[in-house]
Amino acid sequence: MDKKNDAITSRDVDFAKWYTDVCRKADLMDYYSVKGFIDYLPYSYAIWEEIQAYLNRRFKENGAENVYLPMVIPQSLMAKEKEHVEGFAPECLVATIGGGQTLADPLIIRPTSEIVFSELFKKRISSYRDLPIRYNQWCSVVRWEKTTRPFLRGSEFLWQEGHCLFETEEEARENALAMQQVYNECGRDLLAIPFLTGEKTEHEKFAGAVATYSLEALMHDGKALQSGTSHYLGQGFAKAYGIQFLGRNNALETPHQTSWGVSTRLLGAIIMVHGDDNGLVLPPYVAPIQVVIVPIRQDAEGVLDACKKLNEELKAKGIRVKLDADDNHTPGWKFAQYEMKGVPLRIEIGPRDLAKGQAMLTERVNGEKTLVPLEGLAEKIPGLLHDIHISMYQKAKENLENHITDVSSIEEMNRVLNEKGGFCRMAYCGEAECELAIKAATNGATARCIASRLNEDTTLRCPICGKPAKIVAYFARAY
Repeated sequence: MDKKNDAITSRDVDFAKWYTDVCRKADLMDYYSVKGFIDYLPYSYAIWEEIQAYLNRRFKENGAENVYLPMVIPQSLMAKEKEHVEGFAPECLVATIGGGQTLADPLIIRPTSEIVFSELFKKRISSYRDLPIRYNQWCSVVRWEKTTRPFLRGSEFLWQEGHCLFETEEEARENALAMQQVYNECGRDLLAIPFLTGEKTEHEKFAGAVATYSLEALMHDGKALQSGTSHYLGQGFAKAYGIQFLGRNNALETPHQTSWGVSTRLLGAIIMVHGDDNGLVLPPYVAPIQVVIVPIRQDAEGVLDACKKLNEELKAKGIRVKLDADDNHTPGWKFAQYEMKGVPLRIEIGPRDLAKGQAMLTERVNGEKTLVPLEGLAEKIPGLLHDIHISMYQKAKENLENHITDVSSIEEMNRVLNEKGGFCRMAYCGEAECELAIKAATNGATARCIASRLNEDTTLRCPICGKPAKIVAYFARAY
């Protein structure tokens, strides 16, 4: 679409400024008085509610139940899992005073809840008959980030975190991979966002996990965004917090644990994958308003009645529709407003349209305008929304596929990342020291996830140390 909105910086002029402009102008958020904290305004929260509704249904299909646990973790409790503590210590917000008294055991505001759930699990299981346990929690977490950006990286953000216990490692690993797939399907079926999926490298995995499975999305500016993770935690947390159960052989055993989560950074992904120079472009199934009806000269006989009739017909079809009959704003103002907010379909009905039994239908994704018969229009909208969703997903998928480049050297990687962006697929030894050297040599490119593992007889070599390559990974600069 051609750029119409001068209130928004062009994406290709200043992508960061464009992103902030869209967040503010589309009325998604406002800044709070404490750095890194934002107000989630109704429109962004409505998008989040659609994500919640989809995922709640999928989680429950996978046997999970929703719970809510305390937001504070005693420092003494946190210290029991050494690797986890070291991973999160720099980001922790710690409360040291309660009721005017210095706390003997300071309280950490949850950065994640593995420890809180471990304390609960310890009280909930005694026998293998109590397993598996599959819980999920919708909440906020606090991580004291140095650099923040709305939805993408904040000092507080909304998310869900699943926490599960299983009798065997096989069950736990299956759960971790199954939940990664749920997130992948959420991207495909709700957000119209394709993900690269794979296991994180040893260096990049979650602190305290045995294995971390990631979902990586490609933003318009060529950077990656980690959009969800699922972890096989093994038995480390369970051993640290004394979780045991009486096994089938009548001996005490340690359960296997998983955790998995996505956050409101999915809102940032939607903005950056689909948005354009005129604002948001929302995939139909996650849009709070799927169709907006705008009367033209609503004082003219029959116009408002025709709009109301169509409004009711669309509601009956389960469409999230809004009839904007507010006469304080002109139709032109409304067009710009709903374009900014990314509403997938706009329907205009005026006296001339009514006389011809038709309406003007505009698609947000491409700006295409079509005159359509009013008769039977409501029946056609679900199919049209579906077609829009598919076209948005395919466009994003083609963009992702076109931005995966095989490289074999640091020089190649730098050239691709500087000129084209996206993901560089490269073989290397898999060691943390070489990952850090790659990051330093490429202005921040990190291993986003593993593409494949190599056989011992490979002739490929690590571009840093020259040793035989062990894995092929997707590298990218990322948010």
